[in-house]
Amino acid sequence: MAIDWNVFTPGTALAGGALIGLAAGGFFLLAGRIAGISGVVGGLLRPRRGDRAWRLAFVAGLIAAPLAYALAAPLPTVRIDAGPGLLIAAGLLVGVGTRYGAGCTSGHGVCGLSRLSARSLVATLVFMAAGMGTVFVLRHLA
Repeated sequence: MAIDWNVFTPGTALAGGALIGLAAGGFFLLAGRIAGISGVVGGLLRPRRGDRAWRLAFVAGLIAAPLAYALAAPLPTVRIDAGPGLLIAAGLLVGVGTRYGAGCTSGHGVCGLSRLSARSLVATLVFMAAGMGTVFVLRHLA
């Protein structure tokens, strides 16, 4: 996946970040829950009583949002330079990693850091270091 710098504008990135923060903050204030995607989706695999409906609504919102956006403007073109096998392996590794790390970038990086969680700071630093290391290895050593 690559960023198309010809269509990138800081304004849309800022608006997207603000919307993510607003949504995560609103979800915490109104529902008392952390908007960590891995936790929300992972909870669907073993739902607790009365827990399934809001999780399904959350995931449905994730799917519906770009579809609603597409009604107003064309979606950006996404190009992924990897085969299906690599994508599946990467997805599984991310899934396992987020379960062991008790959260993903959205849970730790957005919600945890905003709550000044030391655990989330460590997790986010590890995520970032692992991402940078992976990019370095794939681009320079592979």
